[in-house]
Amino acid sequence: MKRRQFIIFLGGAAATLPLAARAQQKVPTIGYMGQATPAAESQRLAAFVQRLRELGRVEGRNVAIEVRWTEGRAERATEIAAEFVRLKVDIIVTSGTPLIAAAMQATSVIPVVFAVAGDPVGTGLVASLARPGGNVTGLSVLAVDLPGKRIELLREVVPGLRRLAILGNPGNSIIVQEMAEFRAAAGALGLQTVMLEIRKVDDIAPAFEAIKGSAQALYVCQDLLTLTNRVRINTSALGARLPAMFASREHVETGSLMSYGPDFLDLFRRAADYVDKILKGAKPADLPVEQPTKFDLVINLTTAKALGLTISPTLLARANEVIE
Repeated sequence: MKRRQFIIFLGGAAATLPLAARAQQKVPTIGYMGQATPAAESQRLAAFVQRLRELGRVEGRNVAIEVRWTEGRAERATEIAAEFVRLKVDIIVTSGTPLIAAAMQATSVIPVVFAVAGDPVGTGLVASLARPGGNVTGLSVLAVDLPGKRIELLREVVPGLRRLAILGNPGNSIIVQEMAEFRAAAGALGLQTVMLEIRKVDDIAPAFEAIKGSAQALYVCQDLLTLTNRVRINTSALGARLPAMFASREHVETGSLMSYGPDFLDLFRRAADYVDKILKGAKPADLPVEQPTKFDLVINLTTAKALGLTISPTLLARANEVIE
């Protein structure tokens, strides 16, 4: 069985083991709520499960995992969170501000661990990074210097970059913040910006029609909408001959030019450490929210060639991974 098929199987198998059988084993149950689909996020789930194994917590033996996917629909998060409460899971693990908020609305008792959150303090998920308070803690990806670094990378591969399009979902408060920060960083570097707002999948095609000929490159703010529809976005960007920058490697694997951001697989591994500590008796309120320690630059050379771009040997040497 190929690695990707195995990972997707792993995500499906975790959700199919009967809950009654798990109850007989009297093992703690983790409710895992993924932002998108198994195809989009299976590697993140696999990283989380692998780290649990390293910590001595083996699925089907001494821990159970109920896996659910929102498939890019925020309303599904509310349904899944309510289901986890009914199932009386011991911990909820998720990522992304809308999903974390849904879990918090469903329960103030069950611990919630987030593997990824944009600005947990600014969005009211936690009281502070050092002392989260309540039943929620995890890992934040907030980094004020990321927009500037991403723009500099785009400038390295797009000669004479002057006009930059920024695409994001204004229905997500953290994306509104990211778009504003990216626009400010672009302005400080002397770039003009075109802001593209999408709230649903049907907005993607019109957004790209609107920027034909008015931008030289594109940055896509990542949330469950853009992650779930990454193939559609990448296809549209290539059709418009726009070099596209994203936050994580999943987009580059499906045709984007490059990504730069926190190592998301590492964040999901570290989320397993939070789960282990809580199952040993620690309280989420006392576990500080941590920051990324690893960042990835991934470049798709096939896409670069299709766009007629030359990636310098220096930049390729700095990349954590080059897809050919």
